Amino acid sequence: MLGTRRTRGLLALVLLVTLSGCTGVFGGVSETDLDETPPEGDYEWDADADVHVTIHENTTFEGVYDAEGEELELYRRDGFGGRNPLSVSAVRYQYPNGTVINGTTLAQRGAVDESREAVTIEFPEGDVDGDEVAFTAGSSAKRFALPTFVEGDYEILLPPGRRASLPIFGRVSPAADRLSEPDADDRVHATVSEVTSDSVVAQFYMPRDLRILAVVLSVAGVVTAGGVAYYLRKIRNLRARREEMGLDVDTDDDDFGRDPPPGM
Repeated sequence: MLGTRRTRGLLALVLLVTLSGCTGVFGGVSETDLDETPPEGDYEWDADADVHVTIHENTTFEGVYDAEGEELELYRRDGFGGRNPLSVSAVRYQYPNGTVINGTTLAQRGAVDESREAVTIEFPEGDVDGDEVAFTAGSSAKRFALPTFVEGDYEILLPPGRRASLPIFGRVSPAADRLSEPDADDRVHATVSEVTSDSVVAQFYMPRDLRILAVVLSVAGVVTAGGVAYYLRKIRNLRARREEMGLDVDTDDDDFGRDPPPGM
Protein backbone atom coordinates (compact mmCIF):
# COMPACT_ATOMS: atom_id res chain seq x y z
CA MET A 1 0.00 0.00 0.00
CA LEU A 2 2.80 2.39 0.87
CA GLY A 3 4.51 1.75 -2.46
CA THR A 4 1.28 2.33 -4.37
CA ARG A 5 0.64 5.63 -2.57
CA ARG A 6 4.18 6.76 -3.21
CA THR A 7 3.87 5.91 -6.91
CA ARG A 8 0.59 7.78 -7.17
CA GLY A 9 2.11 10.76 -5.40
CA LEU A 10 5.05 10.87 -7.79
CA LEU A 11 2.74 10.63 -10.82
CA ALA A 12 0.58 13.43 -9.47
CA LEU A 13 3.64 15.60 -8.85
CA VAL A 14 4.97 15.01 -12.36
CA LEU A 15 1.57 15.81 -13.87
CA LEU A 16 1.24 18.99 -11.82
CA VAL A 17 4.68 20.25 -12.71
CA THR A 18 4.18 19.33 -16.38
CA LEU A 19 0.92 21.23 -16.63
CA SER A 20 2.43 24.25 -14.94
CA GLY A 21 5.21 24.36 -17.51
CA CYS A 22 7.90 24.56 -14.82
CA THR A 23 10.09 21.73 -16.04
CA GLY A 24 11.87 20.75 -19.16
CA VAL A 25 9.22 18.18 -20.06
CA PHE A 26 8.33 20.35 -23.02
CA GLY A 27 12.06 20.71 -23.62
CA GLY A 28 14.29 23.64 -24.31
CA VAL A 29 16.54 24.19 -27.30
CA SER A 30 19.39 21.73 -26.86
CA GLU A 31 23.03 22.79 -27.13
CA THR A 32 23.38 20.50 -30.14
CA ASP A 33 20.58 22.35 -31.96
CA LEU A 34 21.81 25.77 -30.84
CA ASP A 35 25.32 25.19 -32.18
CA GLU A 36 24.38 23.30 -35.34
CA THR A 37 26.06 24.57 -38.51
CA PRO A 38 23.80 26.71 -40.74
CA PRO A 39 22.71 24.92 -43.95
CA GLU A 40 24.99 27.02 -46.16
CA GLY A 41 27.79 27.44 -43.65
CA ASP A 42 27.00 31.05 -42.74
CA TYR A 43 24.16 33.54 -42.71
CA GLU A 44 23.53 36.62 -44.88
CA TRP A 45 24.69 39.13 -42.28
CA ASP A 46 25.39 41.82 -44.88
CA ALA A 47 21.85 41.99 -46.31
CA ASP A 48 20.38 45.50 -46.48
CA ALA A 49 16.89 44.40 -45.41
CA ASP A 50 15.70 44.31 -41.80
CA VAL A 51 14.81 40.64 -42.34
CA HIS A 52 16.52 38.31 -44.81
CA VAL A 53 14.95 34.89 -45.45
CA THR A 54 16.53 32.13 -47.53
CA ILE A 55 14.18 29.22 -48.29
CA HIS A 56 15.81 25.89 -49.13
CA GLU A 57 14.63 22.92 -51.18
CA ASN A 58 14.76 20.62 -48.14
CA THR A 59 11.80 22.46 -46.53
CA THR A 60 13.95 24.57 -44.21
CA PHE A 61 14.69 28.28 -44.17
CA GLU A 62 17.29 30.62 -42.73
CA GLY A 63 16.15 33.85 -41.13
CA VAL A 64 18.36 36.84 -40.26
CA TYR A 65 16.55 39.44 -38.16
CA ASP A 66 17.57 42.86 -36.91
CA ALA A 67 17.69 42.64 -33.13
CA GLU A 68 15.08 45.22 -32.21
CA GLY A 69 14.16 45.75 -28.57
CA GLU A 70 15.55 43.43 -25.91
CA GLU A 71 14.22 40.07 -27.07
CA LEU A 72 12.69 38.16 -29.97
CA GLU A 73 9.81 35.68 -29.64
CA LEU A 74 9.68 32.91 -32.25
CA TYR A 75 6.47 30.95 -32.75
CA ARG A 76 3.88 29.67 -35.22
CA ARG A 77 0.16 30.21 -34.93
CA ASP A 78 -2.07 27.17 -34.72
CA GLY A 79 -5.58 26.81 -36.14
CA PHE A 80 -7.24 27.84 -32.89
CA GLY A 81 -5.66 31.25 -32.38
CA GLY A 82 -2.92 29.96 -30.10
CA ARG A 83 0.84 29.85 -30.49
CA ASN A 84 3.38 27.05 -30.64
CA PRO A 85 7.15 27.46 -30.26
CA LEU A 86 9.15 27.54 -33.48
CA SER A 87 11.59 24.65 -33.67
CA VAL A 88 14.88 26.45 -34.25
CA SER A 89 18.48 25.36 -34.72
CA ALA A 90 21.84 26.83 -35.74
CA VAL A 91 21.21 29.97 -33.69
CA ARG A 92 23.76 32.77 -34.12
CA TYR A 93 24.13 36.36 -32.90
CA GLN A 94 26.19 39.12 -34.50
CA TYR A 95 27.36 42.25 -32.71
CA PRO A 96 27.63 45.60 -34.54
CA ASN A 97 31.40 45.12 -34.85
CA GLY A 98 30.86 41.88 -36.83
CA THR A 99 31.65 39.42 -34.03
CA VAL A 100 29.43 36.34 -34.27
CA ILE A 101 28.70 34.06 -31.31
CA ASN A 102 27.03 30.66 -31.37
CA GLY A 103 23.79 29.64 -29.72
CA THR A 104 25.17 28.36 -26.42
CA THR A 105 27.24 31.52 -25.91
CA LEU A 106 24.14 33.58 -26.70
CA ALA A 107 22.21 31.58 -24.10
CA GLN A 108 24.93 32.33 -21.54
CA ARG A 109 25.21 36.05 -22.27
CA GLY A 110 21.49 36.54 -22.80
CA ALA A 111 18.95 33.69 -22.85
CA VAL A 112 17.32 31.19 -25.17
CA ASP A 113 14.21 29.85 -23.43
CA GLU A 114 11.40 27.69 -24.74
CA SER A 115 7.87 27.65 -23.34
CA ARG A 116 4.69 26.06 -24.59
CA GLU A 117 4.01 29.15 -26.72
CA ALA A 118 7.34 30.45 -28.02
CA VAL A 119 11.10 30.34 -28.11
CA THR A 120 12.31 33.59 -26.55
CA ILE A 121 15.78 34.91 -27.37
CA GLU A 122 17.01 37.62 -24.99
CA PHE A 123 19.79 39.71 -26.46
CA PRO A 124 23.09 39.98 -24.56
CA GLU A 125 23.19 43.76 -24.25
CA GLY A 126 19.54 44.68 -24.30
CA ASP A 127 18.41 47.25 -26.87
CA VAL A 128 21.53 47.69 -29.02
CA ASP A 129 21.19 49.10 -32.54
CA GLY A 130 22.98 47.10 -35.23
CA ASP A 131 22.82 43.64 -33.64
CA GLU A 132 21.39 40.74 -35.63
CA VAL A 133 20.12 37.29 -34.70
CA ALA A 134 19.82 34.34 -37.08
CA PHE A 135 18.38 30.85 -36.94
CA THR A 136 17.23 27.93 -39.09
CA ALA A 137 13.73 26.40 -38.91
CA GLY A 138 11.35 24.24 -40.90
CA SER A 139 9.16 25.36 -43.78
CA SER A 140 7.06 23.47 -46.34
CA ALA A 141 7.61 22.33 -49.91
CA LYS A 142 5.60 25.07 -51.63
CA ARG A 143 4.82 27.67 -49.00
CA PHE A 144 6.68 29.78 -46.45
CA ALA A 145 4.61 31.49 -43.78
CA LEU A 146 5.56 33.07 -40.48
CA PRO A 147 4.30 35.80 -38.17
CA THR A 148 5.97 39.17 -38.59
CA PHE A 149 8.45 39.02 -35.71
CA VAL A 150 10.19 42.21 -36.87
CA GLU A 151 8.60 44.97 -38.93
CA GLY A 152 10.47 46.62 -41.76
CA ASP A 153 11.94 45.68 -45.14
CA TYR A 154 12.07 42.01 -46.12
CA GLU A 155 14.14 40.16 -48.70
CA ILE A 156 13.04 36.59 -49.45
CA LEU A 157 15.04 34.17 -51.57
CA LEU A 158 12.87 31.44 -53.10
CA PRO A 159 14.30 27.93 -53.48
CA PRO A 160 16.21 27.26 -56.72
CA GLY A 161 13.91 26.77 -59.71
CA ARG A 162 10.82 28.18 -57.96
CA ARG A 163 8.74 31.13 -59.12
CA ALA A 164 6.00 33.28 -57.58
CA SER A 165 4.85 35.49 -60.45
CA LEU A 166 1.70 33.62 -61.53
CA PRO A 167 -1.42 34.37 -59.45
CA ILE A 168 -3.17 31.45 -57.74
CA PHE A 169 -0.06 29.26 -58.05
CA GLY A 170 2.41 31.72 -56.54
CA ARG A 171 2.29 34.92 -54.53
CA VAL A 172 4.10 36.96 -51.93
CA SER A 173 2.07 38.62 -49.19
CA PRO A 174 2.31 41.48 -48.48
CA ALA A 175 2.71 42.11 -52.19
CA ALA A 176 6.33 42.20 -53.29
CA ASP A 177 7.70 45.48 -54.58
CA ARG A 178 9.93 43.49 -56.89
CA LEU A 179 10.47 39.93 -58.06
CA SER A 180 13.92 39.67 -59.57
CA GLU A 181 14.98 37.60 -62.54
CA PRO A 182 16.53 34.26 -61.52
CA ASP A 183 20.12 34.70 -60.38
CA ALA A 184 23.10 32.44 -61.08
CA ASP A 185 21.68 29.87 -58.63
CA ASP A 186 18.25 30.05 -60.31
CA ARG A 187 16.81 31.83 -57.29
CA VAL A 188 14.24 34.63 -57.41
CA HIS A 189 14.63 37.47 -54.89
CA ALA A 190 11.40 38.98 -53.57
CA THR A 191 11.67 42.35 -51.83
CA VAL A 192 8.86 43.73 -49.67
CA SER A 193 9.12 47.20 -48.15
CA GLU A 194 7.83 48.37 -44.78
CA VAL A 195 6.07 45.19 -43.66
CA THR A 196 3.64 45.87 -40.82
CA SER A 197 1.16 43.04 -41.41
CA ASP A 198 0.63 40.18 -38.96
CA SER A 199 2.37 37.63 -41.17
CA VAL A 200 4.59 37.16 -44.20
CA VAL A 201 3.75 34.52 -46.82
CA ALA A 202 5.60 33.29 -49.91
CA GLN A 203 3.87 30.68 -52.05
CA PHE A 204 5.80 29.35 -55.03
CA TYR A 205 5.76 26.77 -57.80
CA MET A 206 7.99 25.08 -60.34
CA PRO A 207 7.40 25.99 -64.01
CA ARG A 208 7.56 22.33 -65.00
CA ASP A 209 4.61 21.63 -62.68
CA LEU A 210 2.54 24.14 -64.67
CA ARG A 211 3.55 22.46 -67.93
CA ILE A 212 2.52 19.08 -66.55
CA LEU A 213 -0.78 20.57 -65.38
CA ALA A 214 -1.35 22.09 -68.83
CA VAL A 215 -0.77 18.70 -70.49
CA VAL A 216 -3.12 16.96 -68.05
CA LEU A 217 -5.86 19.57 -68.63
CA SER A 218 -5.39 19.32 -72.41
CA VAL A 219 -5.73 15.53 -72.35
CA ALA A 220 -8.75 15.81 -70.07
CA GLY A 221 -10.31 18.34 -72.48
CA VAL A 222 -9.76 16.08 -75.48
CA VAL A 223 -11.22 13.08 -73.65
CA THR A 224 -14.23 15.11 -72.52
CA ALA A 225 -14.85 16.50 -76.02
CA GLY A 226 -14.59 12.99 -77.49
CA GLY A 227 -17.06 11.65 -74.96
CA VAL A 228 -19.56 14.40 -75.66
CA ALA A 229 -19.26 13.86 -79.42
CA TYR A 230 -19.74 10.10 -78.97
CA TYR A 231 -22.95 10.49 -76.96
CA LEU A 232 -24.35 13.14 -79.31
CA ARG A 233 -23.81 10.75 -82.23
CA LYS A 234 -25.54 7.95 -80.30
CA ILE A 235 -28.51 10.22 -79.60
CA ARG A 236 -28.81 11.19 -83.29
CA ASN A 237 -28.66 7.53 -84.35
CA LEU A 238 -31.32 6.59 -81.83
CA ARG A 239 -33.59 9.39 -83.01
CA ALA A 240 -33.16 8.32 -86.64
CA ARG A 241 -34.14 4.73 -85.77
CA ARG A 242 -37.27 5.88 -83.94
CA GLU A 243 -38.31 7.93 -86.94
CA GLU A 244 -37.77 4.93 -89.25
CA MET A 245 -39.98 2.81 -86.98
CA GLY A 246 -42.67 5.51 -86.94
CA LEU A 247 -42.39 6.08 -83.22
CA ASP A 248 -41.69 9.77 -83.53
CA VAL A 249 -44.83 11.09 -85.32
CA ASP A 250 -45.53 14.79 -84.94
CA THR A 251 -49.14 15.53 -84.06
CA ASP A 252 -50.76 18.71 -85.29
CA ASP A 253 -52.02 20.57 -82.27
CA ASP A 254 -54.82 22.03 -84.40
CA ASP A 255 -56.38 18.58 -84.73
CA PHE A 256 -57.09 18.50 -81.05
CA GLY A 257 -60.30 20.05 -79.85
CA ARG A 258 -62.15 19.96 -83.21
CA ASP A 259 -64.36 16.94 -82.49
CA PRO A 260 -66.91 17.24 -79.72
CA PRO A 261 -66.52 15.18 -76.57
CA PRO A 262 -67.92 11.62 -76.70
CA GLY A 263 -71.70 11.52 -76.53
CA MET A 264 -72.15 15.02 -77.90
